[in-house]
Amino acid sequence: MENNSLRITNLHIIDPSQHLDEDGEILILDGKIARIGEPGELPEGVPVMDGMGLCAAPGLVDIHVHLRDPGLTYKEDIFTGTKAAAAGGGTSVMCMPNTKPVIDSAETVAYILEKAKGASARVYPVAAITQGMTGQQLSDFAALRAAGAAAVSDDGRPVENAALMKKAMELCAGLGLPVASHCEDLHIIGKGIMNEGAVSRKLGVPGMDRSSEDSVTAREIALAAATGARVHICHVSTRGAVAFLRDAKARNIPVTAETAPHYFMLTEQLLKKRDANCRMNPPLREEADRLAILEAVRDGVIDVIATDHAPHSPEEKSGFETAPNGVVGLETSFAACVTGLVEPGMLTLYELIERMSTKPAELMKLPGGTLKLGAAADLFLFAPDERWVVEPEKFFSKGKNTPFAGMTLTGRVKYTFLGGKLVYQDK
Repeated sequence: MENNSLRITNLHIIDPSQHLDEDGEILILDGKIARIGEPGELPEGVPVMDGMGLCAAPGLVDIHVHLRDPGLTYKEDIFTGTKAAAAGGGTSVMCMPNTKPVIDSAETVAYILEKAKGASARVYPVAAITQGMTGQQLSDFAALRAAGAAAVSDDGRPVENAALMKKAMELCAGLGLPVASHCEDLHIIGKGIMNEGAVSRKLGVPGMDRSSEDSVTAREIALAAATGARVHICHVSTRGAVAFLRDAKARNIPVTAETAPHYFMLTEQLLKKRDANCRMNPPLREEADRLAILEAVRDGVIDVIATDHAPHSPEEKSGFETAPNGVVGLETSFAACVTGLVEPGMLTLYELIERMSTKPAELMKLPGGTLKLGAAADLFLFAPDERWVVEPEKFFSKGKNTPFAGMTLTGRVKYTFLGGKLVYQDK
């Protein structure tokens, strides 16, 4: 019997893929789920672990992560990023292409997949829509798909040419390759560094007008309607984008969307302290936007929750007006969602696991998000009511740039297993 065989007893098991929300145990044999639910005969030589009444769920599937590898590994790398994912209950991450070099070749996809063999989570490369992310020429989607790319995006910047984006959606639909869009009009944004509004004016810094996000979101929906190809909208932050998505879904246009915890928990008011760790793109918006995002998560107009984990070095984040945009989120996302969604009664724990694990795996056609028999034993155990204080200096991520620093969150990840192997344990 391999060492990734284990019987975990005394659990509350949540698995939306099987409509499970019940007490029981999990038997893992050779890294795969062998039994779930009621106790049964135990094969010889399998160690037993007392789950101590913890909740067990399929590992989180984060479809929007920046691992910065290759080329920017002073910010993060595949090993530190996946350790951070495991500490937050994540077992699968999709890594974005704005690396050096850009993920626009089969060779770079192969590099990531090879390095990820020793990682603490499964890594699925997202390749660039355009070569070099320059918006000029489409990448070779068939070659990238064959190499192992799980989706395409120019995340970090938009595809400015609508005709090029339309062509990309058509080609990728034929290959079964998901297309994710960073919705931003760079001409509207200009030199903006935070939400355009009362706080930016008070601070005397250039703002990022919401019409930038709204207009490109509307464009992508129109292209999806015209082509019948599905597009996934990244990091939704405005009430306008939510309204466009709500209308699109009412008309059965093939569009899906994600948001991140900071957009339904925090607002631009945090920027008053001039802390660059509260700056990201899209930026924190107004209270009306936060409430619209919250409602869209609750009713499913926003399909899934991701992190847009974007680590930067402390030196880069030291100046409020000069720092690059981006915040880390892998180690706080689950607890932030328990705090911001489950505690107030917006979602149940079951619904949260569905939004963070089962549904993202389904949308991106990934093998995770389930504890079905024969599936890889990718799961995490958590204490839903345990409260803890966010201490960035204890993160596994190289990035400490979190807007949640010092906050008390509810929901503590205690153990994470990847293929039956323990990859994280809360100390």
